[in-house]
Amino acid sequence: MSDVRRVETPEQMETLGRELAARLRPGDLLVLTGPLGAGKTTLTRGLGEGLGVRGPITSPTFVLARTHPSLTGGAPLVHVDAYRLGSALELDDLDIDFANSVTVVEWGAGMLEGVAASWLEVVIERPTGASPQAPDADARSPEAPDLDAPEARTVTITPHGPRWSA
Repeated sequence: MSDVRRVETPEQMETLGRELAARLRPGDLLVLTGPLGAGKTTLTRGLGEGLGVRGPITSPTFVLARTHPSLTGGAPLVHVDAYRLGSALELDDLDIDFANSVTVVEWGAGMLEGVAASWLEVVIERPTGASPQAPDADARSPEAPDLDAPEARTVTITPHGPRWSA
C-alpha cells in the first residue's frame, strides 16, 4: 500500500527524508522519480541527516555515484544519479555495495531487475506552473506566479518486495 504525502516546502522534504531514514537499514534501496527540480536531492539530504552520514549531500550527476560514510557507525549512504545510465546492467557495473549500504537511486525507475528483491519507490510530483494566475496576466504582472517560489509536491512512497511486506 502506498503512502501519499503533500510536501509544501524544501524543509518539509528534508523532514520527510529524516523520517524515512529512521526506518532504513543496511541493504535498503530507494528509487526516486520526479522531474528536474522536484526535490529528489533535497529528500536525499534529509535521508543523509537522518542516517548521520558525512555531507554535504549534492546531486551526483557528473560522478554517477557518491558514497557518504556514516559518522555514527551505521551504514553509509550511496547516492546514485542514473539519468545517464541505460540499463540495470550499467547500474550493476557501478559496483555498489548494496547489501551493506542504504542506496538512493535518482532516475532509477526500471533499472532494478536483478539488483534488489525489495525497494521503496518514491515518486515526487511537482505541478510546475500550477500556481494561480489571472488568465490575462503576463509574466511581468503582479498576478503572475513566482516561478522560483516553492510549490507543493505530492510524494508517493510505494514499498516493493519482502523487506517491506510487513
